[in-house]
Amino acid sequence: MDMGMPYGQRMVGFENGKDDETTEPTELMNKPWRPLTRKLKIPAAIISPYRLLIVIRMAVLALFLMWRINHPNNDAIWLWGMSVVCEIWFAFSWLLDQLPKLCPINRATDLNVLKDKFETPSPSNPTGKSDLPGIDIFVSTADPEKEPPLVTANTILSILAADYPVEKLACYVSDDGGALLTFEAMAEAASFANIWVPFCRKHDIEPRNPESYFSLKRDPYKNKVKSDFVKDRRRVKREYDEFKVRINGLPDSIRRRSDAYHAREEIKAMKVQRQNRSDEPVEGVKIPKATWMADGTHWPGTWLQSSSEHSKGDHAGIIQVMLKPPSEEPLLGIADDTKLIDVTDIDIRLPLLVYVSREKRPGYDHNKKAGAMNALVRASAIMSNGPFILNLDCDHYIYNSQAMREGMCFMMDRGGDRLCYVQFPQRFEGIDPSDRYANHNTVFFDINMRALDGIMGPVYVGTGCLFRRIALYGFDPPRSKEHHPGCCSCCFGRSKKHSSVANTPEENRSLRMGDSDDEEMNLSLLPKRFGNSTFLIDSIPVAEFQGRPLADHPAVKNGRPPGALTIPRELLDASTVAEAISVISCWYEDKTEWGQRVGWIYGSVTEDVVTGYRMHNRGWKSVYCVTKRDAFRGTAPINLTDRLHQVLRWATGSVEIFFSRNNALLASPRMKLLQRIAYLNVGIYPFTSIFLIVYCFLPALSLFSGQFIVQTLNVTFLVYLLVITLTLCMLAILEIKWSGIELEEWWRNEQFWLIGGTSAHLAAVLQGLLKILAGIEISFTLTSKSGGDDVDDDYADLYVVKWTSLMIPPITIMMVNLIAIAVGFSRTIYSTIPQWSKLIGGVFFSFWVLAHLYPFAKGLMGRRGRTPTIVFVWSGLIAITISLLWVAISPPSSTDQIGGSFQFP
Repeated sequence: MDMGMPYGQRMVGFENGKDDETTEPTELMNKPWRPLTRKLKIPAAIISPYRLLIVIRMAVLALFLMWRINHPNNDAIWLWGMSVVCEIWFAFSWLLDQLPKLCPINRATDLNVLKDKFETPSPSNPTGKSDLPGIDIFVSTADPEKEPPLVTANTILSILAADYPVEKLACYVSDDGGALLTFEAMAEAASFANIWVPFCRKHDIEPRNPESYFSLKRDPYKNKVKSDFVKDRRRVKREYDEFKVRINGLPDSIRRRSDAYHAREEIKAMKVQRQNRSDEPVEGVKIPKATWMADGTHWPGTWLQSSSEHSKGDHAGIIQVMLKPPSEEPLLGIADDTKLIDVTDIDIRLPLLVYVSREKRPGYDHNKKAGAMNALVRASAIMSNGPFILNLDCDHYIYNSQAMREGMCFMMDRGGDRLCYVQFPQRFEGIDPSDRYANHNTVFFDINMRALDGIMGPVYVGTGCLFRRIALYGFDPPRSKEHHPGCCSCCFGRSKKHSSVANTPEENRSLRMGDSDDEEMNLSLLPKRFGNSTFLIDSIPVAEFQGRPLADHPAVKNGRPPGALTIPRELLDASTVAEAISVISCWYEDKTEWGQRVGWIYGSVTEDVVTGYRMHNRGWKSVYCVTKRDAFRGTAPINLTDRLHQVLRWATGSVEIFFSRNNALLASPRMKLLQRIAYLNVGIYPFTSIFLIVYCFLPALSLFSGQFIVQTLNVTFLVYLLVITLTLCMLAILEIKWSGIELEEWWRNEQFWLIGGTSAHLAAVLQGLLKILAGIEISFTLTSKSGGDDVDDDYADLYVVKWTSLMIPPITIMMVNLIAIAVGFSRTIYSTIPQWSKLIGGVFFSFWVLAHLYPFAKGLMGRRGRTPTIVFVWSGLIAITISLLWVAISPPSSTDQIGGSFQFP
């Protein structure tokens, strides 16, 4: 290879357009195949009844809807019509949600086989040096005020201490706010890592996030065998406490430093003025108040006091290597009494750590998080070019130090070259024990995602995802066509290893990428897709080659020779960093395919779902990796308002997806039917809110009018209702059985489905329609705020009540139903011929609505009922208005139409 190739891009057997087939030992090829992963099928005693129940419920729903349509309520045709329309939609929505769950599976990995294959001495790797591919880890943050630097620093420390070959790891921190506070916090974290990482390796610490580790409730000394553990832990804990003080004191220290430098500059300017005007009075000198770095230079990013070219959305691109690339060989510590802890015979190397803040200028659409991630993709391709990318949020840390090895088992297994990503479940800390607002999302992560794993794979959910870099680049998967294996090395015309490829005409081996089956391109057209960086273009085939599974068995197609990744990588020099800075400039993406077909996809609030959809649409597969010990853990909002705004953002993105070219109805034939249904449900589910909110008012309307959705509560209706309810309950029990979640978690999910459906989902639909039809952007913001006063309560934020317009519909539903129950009882009790069956029907469904809204009501009460008066004023006015409107439309008569007089005492 060219010696000028960037760091981490050298490879074996990939020169002169050919693979070196001599590097594949026949001894390995003759060994029996040992899989790295295995599927754990759900027991037939569970899955067979589960599928049968789905079929039965589908049939019963069809019969029920036919019966409802054929038996209208002529006394209240409007009530019957609304209910039938809603029920048809609910059945359709249930089908979209249930059909992708027909094939749930579990998976397991074998880390021992991974170690034997990639890190054990063999004829092709006599030294036993790791032959695992590199991983670039992306951590994104944007605002140090909303995302505390201490949290981000802990995430970085958990990454640097991960159990993966040090020389194969590279961590990139994206600071989209360009804040000096984040920069210096990362510098502090890099310094503390010299103590923390060796400590974790020496004593096998879990988890390797210092804040979480030192906050563990369990005994920290359990299973620790080294005699100096207590002393080491005490010393490291003291150092971490000092580290936290330094991090928390950074805002004040940066401000004081900047003020001191500012005063110094003003004094210098005044001296110059005196020298130039010795006979004239000295006037005050106006100098822009800059933000200064510790070395006495201006911070090139965002200043504390915004200035031209130093404000949010207007600052230079910054790349700073915080920790240089480690040596290829282990660097063992030596006995030294001056060290904080004894690290003798412990590898003290640290992975590459890079701070990145992309350039931002007015007039450019920077595309929020998706644009920041694409900037990291380009910069990392030039600096380390790991064939795999793990992306994490700044508050989502590595809880299981071997998580990346678990993900690599899937990527390096037979057929793993067709995987675009490995998605890990999201697990959260700091949530109240009752999980009032279903923040854990266990139904989604443990039921829906496991079920999707049985088809083409789970959707991408934004964090905790291990990507194949070449899939992010927009290429088709290997062997996507019979006449075109599709592996990128073949497309680049570099490999002639497979006879099927070698015998393929040259014109059929051009690079294939994009959504069209007939779309082909060659190397000369790559700059139009990826930009004009030759470093970036040269890195693409290298990343593809290094990401292949080992060719250690004849059944492995598109493999790489064992031992190919054990040689030293190129050094990281100044020219490479300069090139990386150029590709994060704000103009680099102009007239390229970044954000359109390459990298994270633009145009949606939920860019994660769209990015995963594009990969599945090209024929790539994904897998779901549930580890025994949680792979990653993060934080989630626990108070009602923040939770509703989180759901609003997700639902708004889904509406945008539905009205875009990413609608699953437009998917390519490469996407399987059930996968297409799953993605269709992603775009449609917010629209259920329209029918849900109508259905929640139907019980109240029934009680107000004295009518019901059916003419009479006959046996047929009740039997259908009973069977539908029982089948739903039995399906839930079986889902709980094969997923392992608790019944309470399932019920919390059902409750918040109605809470979110009547508030955030409805607002998302309205917002999406206004944006699509009128181009109007609407954002729902907090209008009043009250804070918790109990700092000793870990869940104090749960009781904080923040007023938001999203609360109006659920409150109105509750108040209208409560008023309707009172009216219904009065109407029935004081009627000459009470219609108890219709009252019971209406009251039953009203209680069904109120039971689902119970967590919402508790959230409004706060800790001691400190709900803003405006909440009740608005909701009361709306409820009274609806009640009076009904009285005006259908005033009570002296003789009740359904039986007797209707008079209040």
